[in-house]
Amino acid sequence: MTTRSTRSPRRRTVVALAVVLIVLGAFVVRLIDIQVVNAKENIANAMSYGLAGSQVLAGTRGSIVDASGQPLASSILDYDCQFSPENVRTITRRTATGATAKVRWPDLADEIAAITGQTGDGVRQIVSDALTADPHSQYAPLKNGLSTEQYRALMELGADFITCTPSPSRTYPNGAVGGNLIGFVGSDGQPLAGLEQASDKCLQPTDGTLTFQKGKDGVIIPGTESEKPAVDGGTLTLTIDLDLQWYMTQLAKQATQEMHAKYATVSVVEVKTGKIKAAAEYPTVDPNNVDARGSYLYSRIFNATFEPGSTFKGITASTLINAAGQTPLSTARVPSTVHFANGAVVRDAVKHPTYDYTLAGVLIDSSNAGASVFSQRVSTQTRYDYLKKFGIGTGSAVDFTGEAHGLVHPAKDWDNQMRYDTAYGQGLTTTVPELLGAYGAIVNDGVKMPLRLIESCTKADGTVVTPTLPKPTRVISEKTSADMRAILENVALQSTSYSKMIKIPGYRLGVKSGTGQIAENGRYKQGVYYTTMIGFAPADDPQYLVAVTLDEPTKVTSSSANAPTFKKAMTQVLKTYRVMPSTSKPKMLPKFG
Repeated sequence: MTTRSTRSPRRRTVVALAVVLIVLGAFVVRLIDIQVVNAKENIANAMSYGLAGSQVLAGTRGSIVDASGQPLASSILDYDCQFSPENVRTITRRTATGATAKVRWPDLADEIAAITGQTGDGVRQIVSDALTADPHSQYAPLKNGLSTEQYRALMELGADFITCTPSPSRTYPNGAVGGNLIGFVGSDGQPLAGLEQASDKCLQPTDGTLTFQKGKDGVIIPGTESEKPAVDGGTLTLTIDLDLQWYMTQLAKQATQEMHAKYATVSVVEVKTGKIKAAAEYPTVDPNNVDARGSYLYSRIFNATFEPGSTFKGITASTLINAAGQTPLSTARVPSTVHFANGAVVRDAVKHPTYDYTLAGVLIDSSNAGASVFSQRVSTQTRYDYLKKFGIGTGSAVDFTGEAHGLVHPAKDWDNQMRYDTAYGQGLTTTVPELLGAYGAIVNDGVKMPLRLIESCTKADGTVVTPTLPKPTRVISEKTSADMRAILENVALQSTSYSKMIKIPGYRLGVKSGTGQIAENGRYKQGVYYTTMIGFAPADDPQYLVAVTLDEPTKVTSSSANAPTFKKAMTQVLKTYRVMPSTSKPKMLPKFG
């Protein structure tokens, strides 16, 4: 027999179960309403509060370093910070003693302003304006470009309604030293000039992403994050020696100012490897401040062409020796003015009687008439072919951004005058890299080495990639190269214009200079020239080439203007690389037969 006492607990159990089922059923109905019936509306509402979010994880642009690893360009992180205005409120933070303290928004705004360099009123106005426009505003910019120290100070305030995103920016620790080579990037991080642009494939990072969900208060919900890491850019290692580059930049500046020239360049190449150790010019550009007055944003070394003048007599002589059986002692009768049968006329700078010039003497005295007379001993097509073999008009293996190429007209287009003008460097143009490549071949046993400015790119994973370069090519024989080294050394020893100015005690040098005319609007400018001096040392075992150019020097208008800078540059190169003094004696060559 069931008693009242046993029925009561059973009834209570049934009632409780019924209540649970009713509550559970209500939850199920509500869940169906949220996730099925009104799913689209609820998702849209959630998205309006930014519950699903993502953030770009910026990779760091790679560094550019010199041959020893010294930085020429690197990236630093700035921070762009913003508010979630709807969530701005009084916060609670712990004091130094461990107690809790409330910080009201107006006071917190003053603390924020002290960090960011703004005013408290300005910070409060940012939030006020955002909430006036939208009471549920989740975004208002605080300030961009804050330093790491400022970012950390903001985070230490404990205001979770302030968020910051890293923004990489570029810095150039050596300022204008190498600025024309390195180039620069724009405010958007895009490369705009120089190696920054040419080697962007190496330097460019790959951004990552962070996806997450966050609550209405803007706080990321733990466990919802999913990250695709960023990949940093590679490190671009140059062949440049930073200290040497700095010194050559000072020399270029000094030469420009002392000779009252438009600009100057000083270049240094390692003969046996083709590595460019310095490529300096003035005016230059500081990539940290490209808008500064007087900045030149590009590289005249790589982007400018000029008529080389008498430096090309070295190429003419090499061609004659290699292709026409001439020697340094071959002779030709040369008056100061030559009237050729085809009507062409060539004059030397100084009147002189008819000389029985040796080929060496033509280069020592830099005789235009002599170069023209000798040039007849080889066909114009052969001379053209050798110009191309030496790399004139082909640019360089550096392939610098916007690199210029010299202009050499085909031999069939040479008129009566041009067939002689090209023998002494007129009627055609070249560039500094082309001239360096040609003289490198002349003195390097006849082998032309491709010029190099980039040593390697080291990717973020440690992979080292070296540039693909053309193979070295033989242009002239070893014997021709030896003859040319002897001739060019005698130019350095016997030139009446500058031999004493370039002498470096203990070292044997070879050199050739050029004074090229400057074309403007189809005519040559009067009284101003583009002057060049290129030389090597030691003459008995060439290790380094140095080239100095000046555009329109007016204090001294001939290539003698380049001599003081050439001597200082070569002296510093020999010291920097500890090149031992010469122990052998030069062979003196006669100017006349």
